[in-house]
Amino acid sequence: MSRPPIDPEPRPPGLRGATRVLLERELDLAWSGGGGPLLACGFFACLTAVLPLAVGGDPRTLSPVAGGVAWLALALASLLSLERLFERDLDDGALDLLALGHLPLESVVLIKALAQWIAVGLPLALTAPVAALALGLPLSLAPLTALSALIGGAGFACTGTLGAALALGAKRGGLLIAVVVLPLFIPPVVFGAGALERAASGQSPAPALAFLGAYVLFAGVIAAFAGAAAVRNAQG
Repeated sequence: MSRPPIDPEPRPPGLRGATRVLLERELDLAWSGGGGPLLACGFFACLTAVLPLAVGGDPRTLSPVAGGVAWLALALASLLSLERLFERDLDDGALDLLALGHLPLESVVLIKALAQWIAVGLPLALTAPVAALALGLPLSLAPLTALSALIGGAGFACTGTLGAALALGAKRGGLLIAVVVLPLFIPPVVFGAGALERAASGQSPAPALAFLGAYVLFAGVIAAFAGAAAVRNAQG
């Protein structure tokens, strides 16, 4: 009498499979429990709508500051969902499993930053041209606004993930994240608004976009190693 076939043991996922699973998990978490992207876009739209009510709707007043105000609102909107990045994993024990998984913590931090960029940065980049146009920015600058916001959103995601890791386990983590992250948001705001200002004055925005891209690369490297070290320190 032949024995029934024995089911083979499940093979552990490789690095590619683990990366895909973690990215899908982070994207699902970003959309659940409060709708981070929708909240960020709603805050962004409300913040840009308040300025014309405060200073008046004269295009001559709004147009010179439209790019800077749009980028400032973009930076503030990017803060809203950062507190949940690591804190929820620490509370339910998932962070310990991630630390023991197939991926190094540096990769986990970068994947979380990538998911934050896709889930929050991309919707904000699509909302940015509409908000900038409402503030009086010329219609011809709408594509540049979306492109610069998309690049800058990656920088916001990397530095925001670093701030969330540094504030892990601290009381009033949201306030601490804002204190840590807001100074790091200054360079992309300056470069992004500078790109729009140069384009509006007839100059090439390429230098400002190049600086913006360089900042994103720098922030990604720093966030990976410093964020992983902060997570290990929080785990004890």
